[in-house]
Amino acid sequence: MRTVVHRRVDPQATKNHRLKSRLTSDHGARNLGPAGTMVLLIGVFMPQADYFIVNVALPTIDQSLHASSGALELIVAGYGTVYAALLVVGGRLGDIVGRRRVFAIGLAGFTAASLACGMAPDVWFLLGARLLQGASAALIVPQVLATFHATLQGAELHRAQSLYGAAAGLAIAVGQLAGGLLVTINIAGTTWRPIFWVNVPIGLATLIAVPRFVPPTRSKRPATIDTRGTLLFAATLVALLVPLAEGQTDGWPAWTWILLACAPVLAFITIVFERRFESSGGVPLLPPSLLKTRSMHRGLLLQLLFMLGYGALMFVFALTVQDGLHAGPLQSGLAIVPMAIAFFIGSLLTTKVVRRLGGRMTVALGATVNGIGLIGLVVVVTDKWPHVSLLSLAPALAVVGFGQALVFGSLFRLVLSDVPHHHAGVGGGVLVTIQQSGLALGVATIGTLYLGLENHGISQAFAAACAAQIAIVAVLALASRAMPPSASRSPEAE
Repeated sequence: MRTVVHRRVDPQATKNHRLKSRLTSDHGARNLGPAGTMVLLIGVFMPQADYFIVNVALPTIDQSLHASSGALELIVAGYGTVYAALLVVGGRLGDIVGRRRVFAIGLAGFTAASLACGMAPDVWFLLGARLLQGASAALIVPQVLATFHATLQGAELHRAQSLYGAAAGLAIAVGQLAGGLLVTINIAGTTWRPIFWVNVPIGLATLIAVPRFVPPTRSKRPATIDTRGTLLFAATLVALLVPLAEGQTDGWPAWTWILLACAPVLAFITIVFERRFESSGGVPLLPPSLLKTRSMHRGLLLQLLFMLGYGALMFVFALTVQDGLHAGPLQSGLAIVPMAIAFFIGSLLTTKVVRRLGGRMTVALGATVNGIGLIGLVVVVTDKWPHVSLLSLAPALAVVGFGQALVFGSLFRLVLSDVPHHHAGVGGGVLVTIQQSGLALGVATIGTLYLGLENHGISQAFAAACAAQIAIVAVLALASRAMPPSASRSPEAE
């Protein structure tokens, strides 16, 4: 007869064992506490806010530096282009030399570039400093999600990811509101310049906190940097965005058509090179084998479309409110607050909605809600123009923001759902690259459409820009059904 020995399990010992396993899961990285999470979220917040803080200051920058419409577009889109082109490089640098170190270097560069932006004597100096800002942002942001994955698990990881999305939404409101406030205050006659200088004390304080609260992590098997692929991808973006931004202002001279013709050629060369680089054993900037997965090659197109409309709306709304309704920068910033608050709330609720409906249905629902809000904006603007109160826009903007949050959060899950675990970092880098490319393309395409129609009536130009975005969300709602069925469930639900 066998004697069964019952061992008493010590709950505290089990807890300590799990904690020890987690803390040593990524080259001995210790756990990330709440303070460290907040430090990293500031690293997300600052670059995102700086993308939008410029929108409300564009008319003032125009008056101060005598910038053309095309130059104003490049101040916004150029930042996003460099940011997009270097995101994957930034992520891989963090994997190789350490994420905390690269985060700090990027933060220092972003702070210095912000100081230079505020000191710009002309529009081209400002554009150059904005490009440096974008390059620095590309070093900062990839380290955040990578550090979350290396140091957090389970509920803590999901909470940090939700806060990541919420921080992006909050950055819209704070960015445009802070920009409007600082321009309105006009500190010592500096007009728009403090919208960049405000980053300096925040950046310095965050730099001091980084070594204290953020644990050092790096990848055990880091991928090499695809320098040629990065240059080819950046050249493709430049060949597409620069003529779209400058063509309308300059009357579409020959060089704009030549560059536009070069864009598809460069895109083809990039694809060929990336395939060869991967077949030789390298890890390309945009890995063809990874892009072949159903969730990636279908979801990335939806993500690009969504971000295109998202970036365009923020650009044209700020110009419509200030140039058309003659609102000040502060009023323009306040006008967008309902949308940003709704985005923030929607980001926090997206996980629960995905659990209940699945990812595909959440995208369709969010796109539908977004479209209803856009239609509401068009109705209010065209019906009451030019006597449109900013308060009358608030309900429609809130609906737009909530729908955007549902689409943004659920698409993030859908796109990465079929990506193998060992390629999660690369897949995330590709996704964020497409997101930032979409923001820049939105300003360069729908923004150009708006500027081209502005002389025929600002309300009509705004309605046309919104109509393009309504078409985009309609495509999103229908095309979400093409995503793989297995991708419709969130990780939490599995």
